[in-house]
Amino acid sequence: MGCDGGTIPKRHELVKGPKKVEKVDKDAELVAQWNYCTLSQEILRRPIVACELGRLYNKDAVIEFLLDKSAEKALGKAASHIKSIKNVTELKLSDNPAWEGDKGNTKGDKHDDLQRARFICPVVGLEMNGRHRFCFLRCCGCVFSERALKEIKAEVCHTCGAAFQEDDVIVLNGTKEDVDVLKTRMEERRLRAKLEKKPQGHQKLRQGSLKKPALILERRKPTWLPKAQQQ
Repeated sequence: MGCDGGTIPKRHELVKGPKKVEKVDKDAELVAQWNYCTLSQEILRRPIVACELGRLYNKDAVIEFLLDKSAEKALGKAASHIKSIKNVTELKLSDNPAWEGDKGNTKGDKHDDLQRARFICPVVGLEMNGRHRFCFLRCCGCVFSERALKEIKAEVCHTCGAAFQEDDVIVLNGTKEDVDVLKTRMEERRLRAKLEKKPQGHQKLRQGSLKKPALILERRKPTWLPKAQQQ
């Protein structure tokens, strides 16, 4: 009944491996979401922007994507909803004093510190590492932890004082449910903006159509007016 070595494996020994792998994968996903650009997969560097779905990008990567929307780009789907630079917001992030990235060691080499978060919440000091929910305001780009927004309820930004509404609050790297809500809001915003532009277009068209008959009459006057005078 035993194995080749004469021992019977216990249940915890059989399931121990997969649990470790799952934890490593989850940690790696958190590191990727909060430290690397969604488009270029390069380390996030200022200026950092976020889209209406709460994903993080290097601003230069977004500009490059908009200038060259190649169908061959595998990661282009992650930014297919970004139609112009107006669809992203440049973030105002608060540096974490405990972060040691970009600091040279005794040999003069530099490294990226992924053990600590590079940025923190300026209100309650939580690290922006994926273990706490963070948001940014579309109206000004300031970034806070969700806890700060809940504990200190206000209708103006805690940092710059800009007024904001619920629609301006975007969850960064949220759950699938968060993204679904943000996507619905994004589509509604864009539809409203499109409808607001339409009346102006119709008005210009109507004004242009009223001018046309007058122009036509003016053009016709020289052809029949002299004949009327001869009679």
